[in-house]
Amino acid sequence: MAATENPQPPMAWRYCGNQIKLWRTRAGISREQLGKEANYEYDSVKSMEQGRRRPALRLLQVADELCGAHGLLLAAQDYLKPEKYQSYAQDFMAAEEAAVALHSYGALLIPGLLQTEAYARALIGGHCPPLDEETVDERVAARLQRQEKLTRRPPVLFSFVIYEAALRTVVGGPEVMKPQLHHLVKAGELRNVSVQVLRAGPASLAGLSGPYVLLETSEHEQYAYVEGQETGALYTDPGKLSALAQRHGMIRMQALGTEESARFIEKVAEEL
Repeated sequence: MAATENPQPPMAWRYCGNQIKLWRTRAGISREQLGKEANYEYDSVKSMEQGRRRPALRLLQVADELCGAHGLLLAAQDYLKPEKYQSYAQDFMAAEEAAVALHSYGALLIPGLLQTEAYARALIGGHCPPLDEETVDERVAARLQRQEKLTRRPPVLFSFVIYEAALRTVVGGPEVMKPQLHHLVKAGELRNVSVQVLRAGPASLAGLSGPYVLLETSEHEQYAYVEGQETGALYTDPGKLSALAQRHGMIRMQALGTEESARFIEKVAEEL
């Protein structure tokens, strides 16, 4: 099992922040001075120097000039671009890339592989605490790039079960959600993709434990990915895989068939 909780900030942030501190100290410049010139509060400069916050380009530019680094600090900007994915999801993304079959259950949100750009942007842009625009753009682009797998040749087998609550949670407003629902129906028409809806009700208790993804690679490696609040775990343990596979089988049996699901999704869209 690979699991990450409370992940460390990227090494590039920490290294760059330490370099800013070293150059600043060598030049005899205080944090207050650097912050004033770069228009940042003392605590913001401290966070960037300690690597807890990504060093901003503006701070690099000002520090480079004030400390006489002659471009050595500015050279770090290419290594400080936002990560495409959350650090705890990196192993899952590698497994997903190698998958030949993927079975997903979405409890509260539309699965990332089926999100429209507007839905993804509303979701990522609404992250709490807020992300900077560059990070939002990078993560939206990465999510859309992942969707190329849906039409890859040779085809990958995808099956999605989506809980009714995810269809009725109006992310971004009706103007975003309605096209998103139509997109689900369109995706379900691909011959290697199935989309089913698990209706809310007494029979859907197996689906209340949260979302997950089951993966199989061409080497017949089996993975299960479970994500929560700021954490994610990629499992290979046979016991965990068996339990989630059994649960997924029950969920699929209780879900509407693909054609009935498409009609239900269209109905929800019409109600918006």
